[in-house]
Amino acid sequence: MTAVDHSLVKRFRQDAGDRIAEQRRLDQVNGVTPMSTEDERQYARAVIAQILEEYARSEINAGRTPLDAETEEQYAAAVHAALFGVGRLQPLLDDPEVENIDINGCDQVFVGYADGREVRGEPVAETDDELIELIQVLGAYSGLSSRPFDSANPQLDLRLPDGSRLSAVMDVARRPALSIRRARMGKVFISDLVGNGTLTPELGHFLACAVRARKNIMIAGATNAGKTTLLRALANEIPPHERLITVERALELGLDTFPDLHPNVVAFEERLPNSEGQGAISMAELVRRSLRMNPSRVIVGEVLGDEIVTMLNAMSQGNDGSLSTIHANSSSEVFNRISTYALQATERLPIEASQMLIAGAVNFVVFVQRRNGFQSGGRLQRSVTSVREVNGVDGRVLSSEVFAEAPDGRVVPHAPIACLEDLMAHGYRPSGTWG
Repeated sequence: MTAVDHSLVKRFRQDAGDRIAEQRRLDQVNGVTPMSTEDERQYARAVIAQILEEYARSEINAGRTPLDAETEEQYAAAVHAALFGVGRLQPLLDDPEVENIDINGCDQVFVGYADGREVRGEPVAETDDELIELIQVLGAYSGLSSRPFDSANPQLDLRLPDGSRLSAVMDVARRPALSIRRARMGKVFISDLVGNGTLTPELGHFLACAVRARKNIMIAGATNAGKTTLLRALANEIPPHERLITVERALELGLDTFPDLHPNVVAFEERLPNSEGQGAISMAELVRRSLRMNPSRVIVGEVLGDEIVTMLNAMSQGNDGSLSTIHANSSSEVFNRISTYALQATERLPIEASQMLIAGAVNFVVFVQRRNGFQSGGRLQRSVTSVREVNGVDGRVLSSEVFAEAPDGRVVPHAPIACLEDLMAHGYRPSGTWG
């Protein structure tokens, strides 16, 4: 296979981009309906084919051998990926076994695989400036609004078209840095998580019934523990007739992309301020807005700040069945983490008030953990190791660990469930005995 000349791909991409932009401009001037995303992709293929034909003609006229058919196809795919994908990152994203991609400058590429291997990858750009340019293109075309990436906006978080989560920084490190966490399980169900060992059958059954019983559930865990995947699986237990509103910093959940499961979904994404510092719409504002839009349930992708007070108020005021994720190192730590966020919020809730709010809003905390060891299949194991039920408040949140890890590593029923009758009314049949 002939190696692709990336400087030539860059030239072709620039030419194709200019022609597509000119066609967009002409359509606007002539009042033509703008091309859909798929139409634009098809048009781009025709433009790329035309550019490659012109290049072949110029090579022949110069007395050089033109590209053969196979190499021309490679260039066409590379140019299309540069326009609509992520350029030289695309082969990594096309590999289903790739789990994480960390880039510390254009040529420092580290690829993490699902089986736990960490491999040094090929450079993804010729220079750091070209890497920044690639990230800027992604910021302009991913998400609901353009997100700048430059000296004035040196941080970027967004969701790639395949559902992967991208985080990038510049000017706060010696070289631009980029991390991509793959969304390897887009449409995922509780049965999938039982199958791969994340949940025991008993836990899967319990959580499915808790969702159907409209319990408010917070999923806790460390970075890359599998919180979002578990949230997607729980959300897929929600009946299709319910209207869901999701609120996220960067679109990641993608519940609105599966109309067969959830036909009535509105996905909100936080909007950052423009270069003049105007136009920002915060997570807290979006949670408030969601409550005015007739939701059956509000799902907050990740709680990281002052939106926590608004969200807890929503949970305690009749919007039962809410789901969210939060960073924490244990199920019991969640309550202190929430109090810390509430103390920093605009409302500046004192700890006692936030603990009362938690007790009135949250039913269960589910803790998911990423194991350092390997399971029999060779993959890193993520598993739910604790479920805590909120029982009330007495100066602090009172809770009981209804599922816990036994000494032999199994996750088993550990304490009686206070709302057992409610869960049983929605199909729950406990199979274990309390430890």
